Formats: sequence, C-alpha cells, structure tokens
Amino acid sequence: MSNKKVLLTGGAGLVGKILIKSLKEKYDLSILDQKKIDDINSNIRNINNLDSIIPLFENIDTVIHLAADRRVHGDWKSVLENNLIGIYNVYEAAKICNVKKVIFASSQHATGGFYDIEPYSFIGNGEYNKLPEDYQPLKENSRIRPDSYYGVSKAFGEAIGSYYSDFFNISSINLRIGWVISDDDPTFSPMSLNLWLSHRDLSQIVEKAIECSNEIKYETFYATSDNYWKIWSIDKAKKSLGYKPEDSAPSSFTLRKIREEDK
Repeated sequence: MSNKKVLLTGGAGLVGKILIKSLKEKYDLSILDQKKIDDINSNIRNINNLDSIIPLFENIDTVIHLAADRRVHGDWKSVLENNLIGIYNVYEAAKICNVKKVIFASSQHATGGFYDIEPYSFIGNGEYNKLPEDYQPLKENSRIRPDSYYGVSKAFGEAIGSYYSDFFNISSINLRIGWVISDDDPTFSPMSLNLWLSHRDLSQIVEKAIECSNEIKYETFYATSDNYWKIWSIDKAKKSLGYKPEDSAPSSFTLRKIREEDK
C-alpha cells in the first residue's frame, strides 16, 4: 500500500463504489458522503457545509471529487447547492489544508452541446454511414458547450479548478468521465457505444491521475474506454497520463432495457 492519503467524496454512488474497490488496497483511503459505507474510513458529511468538511482534508495528499447531483436534467436549485457550491467548498477546504491535488469528476456534458451537431450527432444516433471520411473526434480544446445545468456545473468546476491551480498552487486534474454502467455492458445503444468507460478503465485512469506529477498544474482529459465509435478523443490522456485502456465498445449494439441508475 502507498502511504499517500486520498479522500474520495461521493463514495456511495456507482463510480465511488468501483473506485473504493480498486483503490482501498493501494492508498490510505477515506470517504466523504451523506451515506455510511461499511469496511472503509467513512465520514458522513454534506459538502454544502464548508466548516464541517475542512477537518477531513487535513493531511490529505489527493482529493477525488465525485459528490454531486448527477442528474443530467436536475433542477437549478439542486445543481447550485450540490455541484457549484459543493465544488467551491472542496477547493476551499483543499486550499485551507494545503492539499496538493484535486481530481475533479467532470463530464462530457460540459461539451455535450456537440451531441446534436453534425457530424457528431451521426455517432450518437448510430448513423455511422453518414460520417464523412475525414471525421475526427473532438479534443479537449473544443469549445465549452454544456447541454444542461449539470453540464454547466461541470464547466464551472473545471474553471474554478483553474483558479485554485493558478493562485493557490493546487494541481487540478479534470476527468470528463464517460458512461459508467452498472453491469459494465455498453451494447444497448449507439450513445453507450460512444461514451462507455469500463469499470477497470475508470479505475486505471483515476489511478493514473493520482500518480501523475503535481507539476501538471492544470489539465482536462476525456475519459472513455477505447471505443470503436467515439465523439471524444482520448489521445491526450494516453499521451500525458500514460492511460492504456483495456476495453473497447464494439461497433454494434442490440436493444435492451437499462437500469434506472444508469440513465
């Protein structure tokens, strides 16, 4: 086990549970969530309350920030309280306690406005025959283009990370996480074939972000598996983080029902 102390916010959700399983034997891991998690150093707090969470950041090397209202079409009040105020509190607590790195679970919804624009819409709709021969996946320097208040909150999180990086010397890594599916099977829709991030690739890219040098002061990476069809390029994560995805969604799908938690 590394002696690196890692704090994970939002550990009770699907992504959090996957990361706990993969990271708890490698790091000195603690959890911040509104729900108790068994068999791990779990602290019940609400990230809306800055004073209550500050003690949990003391002596922490890296924070992985997942906690948020993850509903793509959540109402503004909830997004404001849980996502915008929440990430401000996380960065402020990190600043106060001299945390060196924050890994922010951003999302492709920060640029999800591209979903409905050709030629990218062809991939989301499964109209692969309409793609131009010179089609190229979008890179991280594409325009911020949120598709929802949720997407706006993720773009805000990336922006506030830039501020705390420049002025408070916190290494800020934004991972625009794709679609993590409970049964780890993306073969039910064109969009899932495009966005899938497998459980083991999720664990790998987060670990790569934990281990990357703190000299990387601010960077944003798309994070999916190495899928056959993709709107978003993962070349930057491969080059800068040494990310080597082990999984790839195939080129075709079959219609099947998905679980409510995966929507």
